[in-house]
Amino acid sequence: MTRLKLADLADEKPVRLTVEVSARLHRELLAYAAVLNGGDAKGAPTPERLIPPMIERFIATDRSYAKSRRSGQQG
Repeated sequence: MTRLKLADLADEKPVRLTVEVSARLHRELLAYAAVLNGGDAKGAPTPERLIPPMIERFIATDRSYAKSRRSGQQG
């Protein structure tokens, strides 16, 4: 199976946010979910379940953000 950056999808109490994504990005998220599910689109996580861990991963690996947090700069 392909090793993807996105790890296990945790079950936590969510805070609802509403965002709009382009049709192209939505298709990419569906394709990503299918690959994450072993190439099977049926039973794959929905984009709504993929987006939060993707954003968490992005923030966790953003060096500039981490550096600003360490130096006390917020924003």
